[in-house]
Amino acid sequence: MYTPPFFKPDRAASLKFAGDRGFGTMCAFDGHKPVASPLPFYLTYAADGTPQAAFHVARHNPLVKLADGLTSWLLAINGPDAYVSPDWYVSPDQVPTWLYQSVHLSGPVRSLSDGELAVQINTLSDKFESWLLPKTPWTPGKMTAGRLEALKKGIVGLVMTVEEVEGSFKLNQHKSDADYAALSDALGSQADADSRTIAGLMREARPLAFATDAVQTQQAIAPEGGV
Repeated sequence: MYTPPFFKPDRAASLKFAGDRGFGTMCAFDGHKPVASPLPFYLTYAADGTPQAAFHVARHNPLVKLADGLTSWLLAINGPDAYVSPDWYVSPDQVPTWLYQSVHLSGPVRSLSDGELAVQINTLSDKFESWLLPKTPWTPGKMTAGRLEALKKGIVGLVMTVEEVEGSFKLNQHKSDADYAALSDALGSQADADSRTIAGLMREARPLAFATDAVQTQQAIAPEGGV
């Protein structure tokens, strides 16, 4: 992934983003063309601290035959994204751009045993059911006896040993405080949720830019207020 230095998060932040998101596109190469599948996953860690991305796919998914434990795959995890209009900047001569968060994990992928798959299914459902609290979490135990075992025959558990972590959190961190604050304010007023989310992330990343903006605003209105 090409990432200018000012957009590059550290390894810990990239892994946290990937783990919190829990959904991405797994990509491999079959020797002739790329093969990809969007899928949920969770991160776990080996005894030596190496990250692992655990997931499963349908047994007939072409990815299954490519999981040789040696060839590197790519898991692309994308977050919110938003278009930026040049009209939103304070400074002139700007161009359109796109802000986003994205992390790429890469490494070899191997298949799991039946026992490992059972653990993976439970862990994966626990992760996403926790998002729905206070709803009572769904568990495999709620299924009719034998039904889960029948369905498990149609899937294959896989795990990636993550050898490389790349991230790009492009929030226009290289812009001036005035441009940065103006852009965040404009994005925050848009109708789509992603634009508003990006605006919030910008505020979290550079709160001092907005403090400066607030001071400048107060200075601008002070004469009218008679202060």
